[in-house]
Amino acid sequence: AAACIAAGRDPAGVELMAVTKTVPASDVALLLDLGVTALGENRAQEAGSKVADVAALRPDAQPRWHFVGSLQRNKARAVVAWAHRIESVDSARLADALDGAATRALDESRRTGPLPVLLQYSVDGDPARGGVPADALLALADHVAGCRALRLAGLMAVAPQAADPDAAFADVEAAAARLRAAHPAATTLSAGMSGDLEAAIRHSSGVVRVGTALLGERQLASL
Repeated sequence: AAACIAAGRDPAGVELMAVTKTVPASDVALLLDLGVTALGENRAQEAGSKVADVAALRPDAQPRWHFVGSLQRNKARAVVAWAHRIESVDSARLADALDGAATRALDESRRTGPLPVLLQYSVDGDPARGGVPADALLALADHVAGCRALRLAGLMAVAPQAADPDAAFADVEAAAARLRAAHPAATTLSAGMSGDLEAAIRHSSGVVRVGTALLGERQLASL
């Protein structure tokens, strides 16, 4: 809220997503009790069991689970079963795998509508970090828009660790504007984490993905 006010924005216009990777279901249940309903996971195996455990702990809650990490194509079917949105689509091959899995889910009445996806944008073009580079962004957007069971919802980005946050998110903001110009319904911008959310909010982010600042440092899980 303070970051929004400093940027001259309404705090209601920015959603707080709790990144709950490696966090037990019991902690996620407490977040739900506090009113945090947007939850981010980045490992398909861990998330699948956690979604079920949280549902058992809080059967009346309505969490919205987001997949925010690198996704292997062979995990598409498993993730589509529980994901409210996939935020890390960075290739046509991954889009096709998700489209196939979501199509089957629709045909089998396991989903009631298309799967919203965000394109993961690469600020620095480093393929090791994931994300689609600037010169391939609109071609990927066109591809996703043509997928029957996917809905192009917007853009996601992670600022490189060594980059100046304001410069990085200014680039992201410009990329999101290019995407909206070509696909007006792709309005969501998910950018900013614990260490740089203020800069992201200054540059129009509508979703900040916060783990450490909410849940503390976490042990790396060997999943």
